[in-house]
Amino acid sequence: MKEPDTDSPLTLRDIARQAGVSLATVDRVLHNRPGVRPDTVRRVKDTIARNSFQPHVAGAELARSRSRRFAFVMPSGPNPFMQQIESYLGEMSSWLSARRLALKMVATDVFDGPVLASALEALAGEYDGAAVVALDHPAVRAAINDLVDGGTKVVTLVSDVPSSRRHHYVGIDNIAAGRTAGALVGRLVGQRSGKVAIVAGSQGLRDHAERIFGFNQVMAAEFPGLDVLPLLEGRDEDERSERLMSRLLGKHADIVGLYNVGAGTQGVAKALTDSGREKQVVFVGHDVTSLTRKLLLQGVMDAAISQNPGHEARAAVRVLLALARGEPILSEQEKIRIDIVMRDNLP
Repeated sequence: MKEPDTDSPLTLRDIARQAGVSLATVDRVLHNRPGVRPDTVRRVKDTIARNSFQPHVAGAELARSRSRRFAFVMPSGPNPFMQQIESYLGEMSSWLSARRLALKMVATDVFDGPVLASALEALAGEYDGAAVVALDHPAVRAAINDLVDGGTKVVTLVSDVPSSRRHHYVGIDNIAAGRTAGALVGRLVGQRSGKVAIVAGSQGLRDHAERIFGFNQVMAAEFPGLDVLPLLEGRDEDERSERLMSRLLGKHADIVGLYNVGAGTQGVAKALTDSGREKQVVFVGHDVTSLTRKLLLQGVMDAAISQNPGHEARAAVRVLLALARGEPILSEQEKIRIDIVMRDNLP
């Protein structure tokens, strides 16, 4: 059989011709679908290996004439980091079109278990896959399990529900992130003693709960001279976080450290600056946004624990697509790193 011109890129049709099978048979072999005899599977795979063939993803999708729909269930309200993820998803339009993928953004109150569960239940039968910023709540776990049982691929994004049957989690190691924040606060406070404040969105969000756990681990083990105050829950809202933080600063003149676990950063920072103590209190938070960049440059914020929103957006789509196709997930490619960003190394 005549070999194709090595100067031209191979196509699925070239592989089918060399293996002496139809294009549909090659597609079945590539995606591990039933109905192909073992000797035919072996012949197709030998042909692929001999040519070091990597099928062009877009071409394979078009050959299958298969379009897919994914839903992204995101927090409602002005959360700058979540808005970054949505913006990066919007930038993927050409990549998505080439793979016949359509994304739908679903905004809901992720702090309310029944409300979030209801939003997930509404996806049943409508989407091939769903990525959800999830609350670890019984109703949410049940809704995720129902989606999975109905054939929808489910990925948790940023905040996990490990006790559910979700297929994959895309996000950082939040316990490690909390420990990193604890180490930064403790070391930057130095030899001073005093109190440390923690503001979180909700302990019901797994990512927040794990960060708090990691932070408290380090504080208790390594910085016994620092007294961690009871947690404030600001629901990632600026006004609520400002009000709670202002009240706490008024009660405790000896606060030397502050850890903001989630969003609501603008409110926390305003409370700190209004008190006139922004240069006295070590302030560590999360994520590099236009706001945290400004606060870092001004010296109001000392450090941000950063996760890459573009990487998370792309990883969530790639993982959902791999799950929908029955292909392996490249775990190292989809691993989200933790970075420490300060004024002097702002990207």
